[in-house]
Amino acid sequence: MSDVSKVLSQRLFTLPNEEATEKFGAHFARALRASYIDHAASNDSASTSFQIHLIGELGAGKTALTRATLRALGHTGRVRSPTYTLVEPYTLVSNGRALNVYHFDLYRFTDPAEWADAGFREYFNEYALCLIEWPQQAGALLGTPDLAFTLEVIPEGGRYLTAHAFSEIGKECLNQC
Repeated sequence: MSDVSKVLSQRLFTLPNEEATEKFGAHFARALRASYIDHAASNDSASTSFQIHLIGELGAGKTALTRATLRALGHTGRVRSPTYTLVEPYTLVSNGRALNVYHFDLYRFTDPAEWADAGFREYFNEYALCLIEWPQQAGALLGTPDLAFTLEVIPEGGRYLTAHAFSEIGKECLNQC
């Protein structure tokens, strides 16, 4: 994860079951819409992505959280894990403007140079929502995210989600969750 001294806000959420994950995804989608999507959609010059790092072991719920968030943002199609494709693109419309959503899974990368070689940098230089599973596989090449979600399976079932905001817009979004 990024430098702890740059954390602007931190929150812990308990997600005891799949229903709680879906509910959090819906809250998070509303917060994203209010803090980034609608604001950036109304500003034609918006050209930077909103980056969310999803950290956790296999089966921690990274894809489930992404699926819940995309559904709450209005995506009605299938949400696949990008484990083999590396990135799954989606397009949503907000305020009449297309929002590209990129769901990355970098699990298979063994060297950060693979991220650069894959040509993914261009996805981060546009009005887009970038959700990245296994961001640590890209080393420092991804830069500092707006938000980082760490998911941890708990013995009773369910998950803990620790959220860190690293940008003002990430902080605003997190405060609305």
